[in-house]
Order: sequence, then structure tokens, then C-alpha cells
Amino acid sequence: MVDDELYREIILEHYHHPRYKGALPDANLTAEGMNPLCGDELTLYLKTDGDRIVEARFDGRGCSISQASASMLTEAVRGLTLHEAKGLQERVKAMLTGAPHEPFDEDDDLSALEGVKNYPVRIKCALLAWTTLGEILGQQEE
Repeated sequence: MVDDELYREIILEHYHHPRYKGALPDANLTAEGMNPLCGDELTLYLKTDGDRIVEARFDGRGCSISQASASMLTEAVRGLTLHEAKGLQERVKAMLTGAPHEPFDEDDDLSALEGVKNYPVRIKCALLAWTTLGEILGQQEE
């Protein structure tokens, strides 16, 4: 039986109708992420203008949670500065790991991921895109 909390409607919506999925040929920042335990894999593409993210896309395959999380990420980071994206990445990571964080509004799609923290084996699925974003942002800081 599918757990209602884990597979909330918004997660399934993002999985069945992912936002901004597909390669971004003119991306100036990319990173690949993989979860070898379950086979989730993705490539995250960002196009920036200065330090502002003007375009974000992802490509890859995986479970509903990893793909929905990547879809939510691409929506959430558009228009943010790299510094703001880093703050959002840290906030999502804290939410998923149960660390103190500023909660998301209930009408924010990212709030749908909060239930994943109750299922430890699925946390890496939800974090894959966000960890990949962290890799891109870490490269920019170097």
C-alpha cells in the first residue's frame, strides 16, 4: 500500500509532469549525481548571468521521489543568486535530515518532501538533486 504522506499528490504531480526536464545545451554549470544503491541518476544544468541562475534543468532517471525533488529544485532555484541557492539547498537538506530549519509554507511544493525524512532509505532519493546542486555551488566557491 502506498503511504499517503510519502507520495503526496504534489510529489506524484512533479514525477508524472516534471518541470524543466531535459538537457540545457548552453548551461555554464553542470554536475552529475548518482545514488548507486537504488540506481537514481541525474545531471543538473544551470545557466547563470553573473551570479544569478536564469535557467535550470535536469535530466536522468530514478524513482518518483528523486525525480520529483529534481523537478522542484529546478523551479525553486530559477531567479536566485548562487548564494541564495546555497541557502535553499542547506534548508532542504536540514528539512530532510531532521535538523533545525526554517519551515516551508504548506503551499510551497518543497514542503511535500518533508514526509520523506520519516523513511530513512528514501532520504538519499530526495537529496540527490540537492546534493548535486551543492556540488555545483561548491565548485563555484573554489
